[in-house]
Amino acid sequence: MLQAQSLLYNLIDNRSIQLISILGIGAYGIVYLGQNVFNGQQYAVKLLTHTNASRKEVEIHSYLSGHPNILKFEKVVRENNRTFMIIEYTPEGDLFGAITKPGREIVGNNDAIRHVFLQIIDAVHYCHQNNIFHRDLKPENIMLDSNWTVKLADFGLATTHQVSDEFGCGSTFYFSPECQGGTFRNHGRIKGYSTEKNDIWSLGVILINLVAGRNPWKQADMLNATFAAYVRHPRHFFRKILPCISEDLEAILLRIFCLNPALRISLPELRFHISTCPSFVKQPSITTKNTILPCHIKHNYHNFLHKSFAPQMYYSESITQTVLQYAENYTDDEERSIYNTIIPEKRPCYPQFNYYHTNDKTYNPSLISSDTSSSIESTSYCSTPGDSINCGQLVFFT
Repeated sequence: MLQAQSLLYNLIDNRSIQLISILGIGAYGIVYLGQNVFNGQQYAVKLLTHTNASRKEVEIHSYLSGHPNILKFEKVVRENNRTFMIIEYTPEGDLFGAITKPGREIVGNNDAIRHVFLQIIDAVHYCHQNNIFHRDLKPENIMLDSNWTVKLADFGLATTHQVSDEFGCGSTFYFSPECQGGTFRNHGRIKGYSTEKNDIWSLGVILINLVAGRNPWKQADMLNATFAAYVRHPRHFFRKILPCISEDLEAILLRIFCLNPALRISLPELRFHISTCPSFVKQPSITTKNTILPCHIKHNYHNFLHKSFAPQMYYSESITQTVLQYAENYTDDEERSIYNTIIPEKRPCYPQFNYYHTNDKTYNPSLISSDTSSSIESTSYCSTPGDSINCGQLVFFT
């Protein structure tokens, strides 16, 4: 902390940007609020450690910058043996703050959930299209601007490897069972996991954060009683611990949290089901309020949900083909039952969504949405989003 404070009010980048406050301190660097002394423009300024990981973060973030749902990369400044990464600043804060703040307008709000989560999917899919896998998806790494536009941030753990043997990357609430290592059933230790499928698992936890304002479990391993209950009785799990969710959402969650990564839902399929899901919460008990999303983007909501994408088969075989040891009580019959109930034998084609790099003239980001909100009451239950918080609320709708 002393090192962080020692740089406050220093001038960097040819004395054009002043570090005026500390936004956060993490394992991979200190983030300052920087302000241009000539025009008042504000930036997030990350002080990087001189490691290969920091260099890789700069390379990955700069390459992805330009997508409308990825935090904009400005430049790298090297001064006095220090390296600063200057990126877009979002004064509205992160998704964690939007979920946990008093009133929690986003939690349980169908249109707000759809508006935000589809943008998160688009950002992650763009990363995957460019063979980049985030590995630390959580609300704290998803920023929001004043128009509720999502900005994916923090590529410190991102990788270009489709299969990784770096186990335990990310936050315990959000990473998948296979990301933690362990053993295959009757096949010895895991040698690697699919980073793509691990990201999709993390998205499922974020979706529950948005719908219910809590996490489904503290960690997806059999030492956690809540996750063990899911493994034993997946079809009864969500309706018991999340009584507020709709049957449509429950079906989506069962596909996201499939213990066999090879059968886990793909991003194009997930986007299709989210955009067409009638409701994420049980409808009869919900009362609506005025829209919380900006009125000037309300008229774009229909176009956003029905963008024209080139058709493409949504499913591709995952590199990881085996059910984990965690599924000892999760029989093959149960696995097939869950899979076949939700996905018909003849798989339909789902729209494939594609983005282009900023130097491509066909790159055309779109705007979004409209919204209603729900009246809620809450009782103490388990943990809210983020691995720094140990207690929180289970939301019921009245």
